[in-house]
Amino acid sequence: MTANTLASPAHAPEARRGAAAARPASGAARVPARVVAATVAGNALEFYDFVTYAFFAVYIGRTFFPASTPMGSLLLSVAVFGVGFFARPVGGVLIGAFADRAGRRPALLLTIALITIGTLGLALTPSYESIGLAAPLIVVACRLVQGLALGGEVGPSTAFLIEAAPQGRRGFYASWQLASQGAASLVAGLVGLALTLSLTPAEMQAWGWRVPFAVGLLLVPVAMVLRNSMPETLHEAPRVAANSGIVGLKRRRGVIGLAVLLVIGGTVSTYLGTYMTTFAITALKLSPALAMGATVAVGLSTLVFSVLGGWMADRWGRRGTMLWPRVAAAVLTVPAFMLLVAQPGATTLIAVSAFLAALTAISGTASIVAIPELLPRGIRATGMSIAYAIGVSIFGGSTQFVVTWLMGATGNPASPAWYVAAASVVTAIAMLAVPETRDQALED
Repeated sequence: MTANTLASPAHAPEARRGAAAARPASGAARVPARVVAATVAGNALEFYDFVTYAFFAVYIGRTFFPASTPMGSLLLSVAVFGVGFFARPVGGVLIGAFADRAGRRPALLLTIALITIGTLGLALTPSYESIGLAAPLIVVACRLVQGLALGGEVGPSTAFLIEAAPQGRRGFYASWQLASQGAASLVAGLVGLALTLSLTPAEMQAWGWRVPFAVGLLLVPVAMVLRNSMPETLHEAPRVAANSGIVGLKRRRGVIGLAVLLVIGGTVSTYLGTYMTTFAITALKLSPALAMGATVAVGLSTLVFSVLGGWMADRWGRRGTMLWPRVAAAVLTVPAFMLLVAQPGATTLIAVSAFLAALTAISGTASIVAIPELLPRGIRATGMSIAYAIGVSIFGGSTQFVVTWLMGATGNPASPAWYVAAASVVTAIAMLAVPETRDQALED
């Protein structure tokens, strides 16, 4: 599959640039900062709620999934973490199509409502000891609702950001999609660290792990108000029938398939990052407070290097910015984990976590802007949602279970690194097939 094929029907990019020049400039230059904040704040809230589950998987496992061994309880907990990913492709198709038909703003308001329902359920569900089998069943249902929301979130929010961006700054604007996820991880880590330092292990197990979910719920009204004030970018140009609906998706199935491969490496790396707190507690035998420092490091690194990656993608192009950090991840993740296992402690844990998160953030930002740039407006949210949801559902949903199983089966705490390296190789090869889109006008 060639770059020209992937860029089709952009066989005449000059014509598209001319058409773009004939229209008024994108409203992005006039969009106030609060509008971009509305997009990323909602995304951060949804990601915060979703990954908080991962950060507190040990406590959630003991509360809802009793087993004969601690490892068995943890495996059940991370398996249910993966359940949320099964709903992502459904959310991607349904909410993405809704965003391409009705608009970005109503779709983004819908995802906030869904994540609120799922999070409220997790925060309030009694333990297995209190209500028996109903407890894990409710948790599974809540994870499915959260997965539906996140599956439908990424496509519309990313489409809005690049459609709102001025020419030459789409990478920077889209970088806040991933940076907001870093901010979510950072806040979740800080909340978790504060709880770990202020509560006893018994208090954390009894009720402390529920507090971060409650904190997220307090921010819902703010996100709803901000998103309700967003402008609409879908209807800036006439809809092209051949680039809309099922017909448009079929015409761009090659792009969407390639996009799935682009998502794999970053997804495995990202969800290993969210697992670092659990990894530090269970595999490295570090204290919960120290282990939570990995989450803070991952969040801060993702926040900073996502924005840097967006700047780099605008300056030097999408292709190189996404490729070389992913190659570095394929080569360096195994040595980094071997160092961490050989010398477990605060310095190595934070350094390795931050370094690997930085590589993922730079590469992921370039990928997340390149994918929707290859899609026309009428299927941009749907196509992005489908690609992201499929890649994340299959590999993000299974990563924590796979790495937990690998450690148990091999007895080697560094074994998760090989999984990251293999996924990175697959994604790096796919990146070679991606055409450069930095100077390409968005297609209607």
